[in-house]
Amino acid sequence: MALYLGIDVGTSGCRAVVIDAQGQQVAAHHVPMVMSEPHGVRIEQNGWIWWKTVCQLLEGLGKLVSMDKIAAIAVDGTSGTLLLTDAAGNPLGNALMYNDARSEREASAIAAVAPAASGAHGASSALAKLLWLQNNHRIHSNARHVLHQADWIAAQLSGTFGISDENNCLKLGYDVIHRRWPTWFQSLDIDHSLLPSVTVPGETLGTIRPEIANHLGLSLQTRIVSGTTDSIAAFLATGAVEIGDAVTSLGSTLALKMLSDKPIFAPEYGVYSHRLGERWLVGGASNCGGATLLQYFDTEQMTAMTPQLDPTTPSDLDYYPLPATGERFPINDPTLAPRITPRPADELQFFQGLLEGIAQVEARGYRLLAELGAPYPRRVMTIGGGAHNAPWRMIRAQHLDAEVVACGDIHTARGSALLARSSKNNAS
Repeated sequence: MALYLGIDVGTSGCRAVVIDAQGQQVAAHHVPMVMSEPHGVRIEQNGWIWWKTVCQLLEGLGKLVSMDKIAAIAVDGTSGTLLLTDAAGNPLGNALMYNDARSEREASAIAAVAPAASGAHGASSALAKLLWLQNNHRIHSNARHVLHQADWIAAQLSGTFGISDENNCLKLGYDVIHRRWPTWFQSLDIDHSLLPSVTVPGETLGTIRPEIANHLGLSLQTRIVSGTTDSIAAFLATGAVEIGDAVTSLGSTLALKMLSDKPIFAPEYGVYSHRLGERWLVGGASNCGGATLLQYFDTEQMTAMTPQLDPTTPSDLDYYPLPATGERFPINDPTLAPRITPRPADELQFFQGLLEGIAQVEARGYRLLAELGAPYPRRVMTIGGGAHNAPWRMIRAQHLDAEVVACGDIHTARGSALLARSSKNNAS
């Protein structure tokens, strides 16, 4: 029986999910990863850390499932993370991470020529990062590819570099409506030779490299499939299919997605739309989330405090709990500072205040999407580490005035596994 593997490359770890042809989960595995260290608005990470972690992930997965039955693999990664490589895929420096916001000057140059509907607006966009690399002489003479996190990992598996997908390429300036690189790139002197070929998520890219197949026990016919971003994979993982279905991903960051019959672009608020077939995923991603919580509490502390939370008694702490300076959505402001004061002596009250602050950001995000033309959700499905926190779901439901549902033990990697399964008749 054929199996399908999805790999989610996150900010603090990598996860794999294997499903069968009916979409039932067969196995899952997780490996933690060293997180990137911020230096002000500059946040970088060595790409080889990703690959080392993925290799450990797949080696561990081999103890749980028959790897030779895996027919296809798809990868998702953080949106906007950009890596420059040579022709062989070797990184030429560290990757600029999704929340790196050093490119304010470049973002201004983009804003002067790019239409409002472009996903390339903002200092954290992949295109702003590419311009920063060009302007600061970081483009080496042997540079051949700019790739996103998911692109590079998929290429490590297939051996074919220079290919991306239209979800990841949105923030690199790709025109997802007309499905092409835009002509306004000429005004920015973009080196087109560095840009990837763009595929539809789920399209077969090639087969596994023989040396990796032999090492892991994979079939030489295992196909590598074009992936997507982490937030879209999270949406796919829930099984949401109806217009108006909303999904919140509570991981290191907070990502909101709404299935719409039309695209909505509002770069001044960090709102953009991805293609999902002939429909659209409208949404945005805040820097608030689990990364902030982990600055103050470890997992064991949060687990112990969660049953003591009292959603019926608000903390009255008005927090905007960013992990560092800079926000993308629902406020698009690279200079926005965290608001996490005053800090009460009671740690439980402080913990609840942080959770309430993230819930307020979530509610503000969905209200903004509704103001811009998307339906307001009556039900919000939730995925990610925070989805299983029942008191937090009650807090969020109060702020959202909508039903909040945890999607069971569903992980983002399941969405990529479903992409891999969808490719089974597209082999080239």
